[in-house]
Amino acid sequence: MAVDFKTFIAIVPHVTTVRKPVLLRGRHGIGKSQVVYQFAENIDMPVVERRASQMTEGDLLGLPSTDGQITSWNPPDWYKVACDQAVVLFLDEIDRATTEVRQGIFELTDSRKLNGHHLHPDTLIFAAVNGGEHGDQYQVGEMDPAELDRWTVFDVEPTIEDWLVWAKDKIDSVVWDFINNNHNHLEHTSEFEPNKVYPSRRSWERLNECLVNAELLKEASPSLFNLSTGFVGFEAAVSFNDYVANYDRQVTIEDVLDNGKLDKVKDWDINSHNALIEKMEAKDTFKEELNETQVQNLADYFVLLPSEVAMKLWTILGQGKMENTVALHQSKATDGKSISAHMVEILTGSEQE
Repeated sequence: MAVDFKTFIAIVPHVTTVRKPVLLRGRHGIGKSQVVYQFAENIDMPVVERRASQMTEGDLLGLPSTDGQITSWNPPDWYKVACDQAVVLFLDEIDRATTEVRQGIFELTDSRKLNGHHLHPDTLIFAAVNGGEHGDQYQVGEMDPAELDRWTVFDVEPTIEDWLVWAKDKIDSVVWDFINNNHNHLEHTSEFEPNKVYPSRRSWERLNECLVNAELLKEASPSLFNLSTGFVGFEAAVSFNDYVANYDRQVTIEDVLDNGKLDKVKDWDINSHNALIEKMEAKDTFKEELNETQVQNLADYFVLLPSEVAMKLWTILGQGKMENTVALHQSKATDGKSISAHMVEILTGSEQE
């Protein structure tokens, strides 16, 4: 069963605490490498990364030297670092490595050593592959039971929320808002047609970097469309270009919270409300205390929401300042409806007299 990145980050310390190697399996471009770096940052350890797919036996084992009649092996630079200091040793694409390299990794994952050179006691071993459930879509080698048995294997399938949380401080707000409102364009999850360009989490990150550097996110243009097509494919590029063209007409948090323009949202569907509330969460809207006008506007918006979306907003509100939760609970909508009474209706399914 696959786990999302939030779950992976929560449970993987139980594995690394006892210094067992970790293998992530999943589709390309979903952020497997990113989550390894995120974990390393969380524990304040540097990452030493090597692509196993580019290794020869010499790259893994090092080169021999002789002292009299005795031959010894000099470890390569990256491995010596992992032996001399505590690092996260990340071996990417090991299912694309040669058989000899993969068999050499056996000793590393099983005994934490190569040719007599032991890893630092606190060095952690991670690896990533495209195999597993989606392996038949890739040109990778199968990992036999003996090989897999030396790893703690996690099949990973990140959620949209995983990406939105990661991207909120790393991706331009225009791109973030587009994905937040168009989840289906974040990545392609069904079968792939040969030679067709599809969007992925990685390709959106790369497109974002290109567009920000070229200052092309201010308005729709042929350049924006053509660049987007090259990174994320035709279908996603069409939708993204249209979204940018109409971006100045998108409903903002300020429209609702500061200006009370609820006429813009009264006919929204659940997905549109969800997108705005997720944006409130990403922007830490409730980390600061709301003023009276904002509380009133929030109350008027709250009673408009479908019950499941209202509870999501309530949960996000509770992650911020407690004063905001108290203020909303004690408030009334402009039509006189008590928020506390509305909450009872949502929770019990019956209207309070």
